[in-house]
Amino acid sequence: MSVYFVIDSASDVVPEEINTLGNVRILPLKVIFGQQEYADGVNLSHKEFYEKLSQSKDMPTTCQVPPADFEQAYEELVSQGHEVVVITISSLLSGTYQSSVIAAADYEGKVFPVDSMTATIGERVLLQYGMQLAAQGMGAEAIAAELTKVRDRVRIVATLDTLEFLKRGGRISTATALAGSLLAIKPAIEVKDGIVQMAGTARGNKKANLLLTQLMDNYGGVNYDMPVAFTYAYDRALLDQFLTQCPQAWEQETPAPAYSLGCTIGAHVGPGAYGIAFFEK
Repeated sequence: MSVYFVIDSASDVVPEEINTLGNVRILPLKVIFGQQEYADGVNLSHKEFYEKLSQSKDMPTTCQVPPADFEQAYEELVSQGHEVVVITISSLLSGTYQSSVIAAADYEGKVFPVDSMTATIGERVLLQYGMQLAAQGMGAEAIAAELTKVRDRVRIVATLDTLEFLKRGGRISTATALAGSLLAIKPAIEVKDGIVQMAGTARGNKKANLLLTQLMDNYGGVNYDMPVAFTYAYDRALLDQFLTQCPQAWEQETPAPAYSLGCTIGAHVGPGAYGIAFFEK
């Protein structure tokens, strides 16, 4: 009996990766711009999302994956003889985890939901670790227990290029956004205790990069024995600049892979954001 993984699109794992990843099923959240609804990553790519985000005056909204979508996936995978580990966005950010649990009620001993207490590439590194455990022969129940145990060691820190989308989302005032823009203030955020939190501010790109490095150091630095991932919103140029300006932030010869940031967090940070997910030492 093999282990299959089900993950939501808030992880920013995209359908194009499935052939490479193997035993992974992605369930999309819904993204709503005005009256138009899209399936995240299915008929709305990350690039298209940021283009719409920049053009729209209104903030897009997202809807959780419904229980019926999880149930359909469970039925298909269990009937094929798989055990299933489910990894979802933090239950404090979305009702998707609750949907996964409701649907799993009829598959006791076969389906094991995990509340990641994180999002985007934080979910991704948990998935990668889970897949490593499956390759070593660990069963679904044990994998789910291990992911739940280590999830509090997953850290996401990121720097934003603009305050505009924090203003749109109501997280800061218009006056604060204007003042910050005039002073070239770059905010930093982190996913901590299951929610997105402000982690500091810096003036200009160079100091923002140093702040990001400091935030990584605050957690003892990167555990290179575990999965690591970078992320960027729309354009990875600022991420590449960070890696060039702050080589001390990355001790390995080859940088970790970088993945596009999708709609769930992207709606609040806007294009130009970049960051890293890692297991703390």
